[in-house]
Amino acid sequence: MRECLKSKTFRFLVVALIWLSATAAVVFAQNQPAAAVPSPAQAVAQPDTSKLTGTDACLHCHKQAAEQISKTVHTATYDQVPEGAVGASGSTNCDGCHGSGKAHADAELEAERTDTKNPEAKKLIFNFLSKDTTPKVVNERCLTCHASSTSHLNISNSFHRLNEVSCINCHSPHHATTKEKLLVKDQPELCYSCHLQLKPQFDMPFHHRVNEGLVQCTDCHDQHGTGGVWESSTGLVRQVRTSASGDFVCFKCHADKQGPFVFEHAPVRTEGCAACHIPHGGANAHMLKYSNIGLLCLSCHTAATFGHTPVMDPMMSDQQNACPLCHVAIHGSNFNNDLLR
Repeated sequence: MRECLKSKTFRFLVVALIWLSATAAVVFAQNQPAAAVPSPAQAVAQPDTSKLTGTDACLHCHKQAAEQISKTVHTATYDQVPEGAVGASGSTNCDGCHGSGKAHADAELEAERTDTKNPEAKKLIFNFLSKDTTPKVVNERCLTCHASSTSHLNISNSFHRLNEVSCINCHSPHHATTKEKLLVKDQPELCYSCHLQLKPQFDMPFHHRVNEGLVQCTDCHDQHGTGGVWESSTGLVRQVRTSASGDFVCFKCHADKQGPFVFEHAPVRTEGCAACHIPHGGANAHMLKYSNIGLLCLSCHTAATFGHTPVMDPMMSDQQNACPLCHVAIHGSNFNNDLLR
């Protein structure tokens, strides 16, 4: 009997506790102030984009891109776009490269005002990075202004162009990492992006100090094309500056080897410096092709030259590697036909 009474009392207390809790929650909610509903005057006014035109329309969506390009030399040339350039009109800012952006901007701004999306809007302006944009078309756009530059006069001979390398593979008007030339990477890392097989040559014991930053690839090579073509024995076409044989570009630094000499060493003129030297770097001193200088000389000076083969002459067996001991003026001489002095 007592247990039954205790059970009923417990259930009553639980029900009472639940009722009190619910009542307190209702009273608390009624005492809270109503959430403020902003009036139309208080609502944040949306910017009126219906009258945006030209560069202002571009900046509405592309502020970051505009900030990036404002730090480059392109900003200072907006008023120098040639008459008739692609997209050039009353405004030569964004339009100078991307063509007229009115249709694109109108479509994008209309989609924003109506809170919709228009996938066709992106197709209404020239996109350099589109998968449908070919390297040829990109290069033509850039050459609208840059064709008259002295560094682009031989662009038709550029093996980069012939291999469908576009300007934006190396340059970036908006995202350049270098202030000069607007390169996407510093040299030589940029060149190694494609020519990685050449990097080990600059790690050889004797090399041009490209990796150290003393020499740049473009000091010797013209990436935009040269007036002639020099094909090495390996079949590699090197766009070497100044001359087809590549001689003069070496003489920029090695002026003492240039001459002119009264008595020339013929290979220097006919085959170029690479007849004896490995241009980028090698295991031998002076970047010579052979460690045995005698063998290097004998690659040209055979029995047909001497009437006998010097290396096979017992009288000269102890001098097989000592041609320069006598022929000291190996690049040319003003005094001796045999380059002895």
